[in-house]
Amino acid sequence: MKRNILLIFFVLAGIVVGALLANLCAHIPFLSWLAYVGTIGFSPEHPFILDLSVLKLTFGFSMSISVAQIITISLAIFLYNKTKLR
Repeated sequence: MKRNILLIFFVLAGIVVGALLANLCAHIPFLSWLAYVGTIGFSPEHPFILDLSVLKLTFGFSMSISVAQIITISLAIFLYNKTKLR
């Protein structure tokens, strides 16, 4: 159980640090590639709508990830493997 919580902590820390790093590097010309963002999911402007006449359900999902987040998540998983509890 402790290992799972530690892994979740490392991955969430990688996500947060990566987002911060991407925001900081966005305005630096030679590091701006770290802020490149890809988005997947349903568009927030055009979500999937299920209209059943009595009930109307709207589904939307969007996830954005930057290059800096990919790098920091990979680093976090590597560090987790180096420090995992026995």
